[in-house]
Amino acid sequence: MSDEMNSNSSNRPVQVIGVTSGKGGVGKTNLSVNLAVSLSQLGQRVLVIDADLGLANVDILLDETPGATLHDVVTGNKTLDEVVMESSFGVSILPGASGITEMVDLDVQQRMRLLNAVDTLENKFDTLIVDTPAGIGSNAAFFASAVQEVLVVATPEPTSMTDAYAMIKVLNKTHGVERFGLVLNQVMSIGEAQDVYMRLNSITSRFLSVMVELHGWLPIDPCVRSAVMSQKPAVLQYPNSPYPVAVRKLAERLLMRPVQGSEGRLQFFWNRLLGSAQAQAGGV
Repeated sequence: MSDEMNSNSSNRPVQVIGVTSGKGGVGKTNLSVNLAVSLSQLGQRVLVIDADLGLANVDILLDETPGATLHDVVTGNKTLDEVVMESSFGVSILPGASGITEMVDLDVQQRMRLLNAVDTLENKFDTLIVDTPAGIGSNAAFFASAVQEVLVVATPEPTSMTDAYAMIKVLNKTHGVERFGLVLNQVMSIGEAQDVYMRLNSITSRFLSVMVELHGWLPIDPCVRSAVMSQKPAVLQYPNSPYPVAVRKLAERLLMRPVQGSEGRLQFFWNRLLGSAQAQAGGV
């Protein structure tokens, strides 16, 4: 990446990216981690929120052990600076709370404490990546509906594509999300990726008022499993292997895109997030 791009990106508003999927086992968290590291290599200061509350494993892939979570912030036991972990791979991690109820049941004081805490991070990060839970449950929609850019990860398998469509439908119909980026994983060729994308896009454009773009495709690559076993990002351990190369291309593409929405603030993300929690608590 050129110095010119890094200079331009430093003046951008904070970019908030949600990485989600319609089902588990499609490589969502792996992508979140490797994308974060790739963006860091491109000069971005990156914070990863592990929002997969039931099966949080961002810390495992980065060989870290969290001592506290977001729950400790909202209860006043810890400051955000005490909870955010600096990994040895150039990205920061914010471990998620232990359950969605903590977010739904926050009182006014807790909400203000969280928003004030998040505001202190405003000038510390350029990109926020939210690794959401897999599936179409309320937890996944809760986080994905608050981000500026939604990346839906899927494989060419028919079940994965069906679940990806279901996720897009839920976010569109329930939360009004209209733009999605599709990332196809475990793909054999660009031809297969384009064919799968066209089939999914034909369905979404027919039945939903959404725009789905193919942001990238990730090839089948044995280096991924090897990197997971060693608890190191593939983009660092096997930088020239096909999967890491594809992830870096995706990172460059995202960095070139204008930030969706004019706010571009971390606090804006949390305001939307807490607004979703309030709506859920009110039975909306």
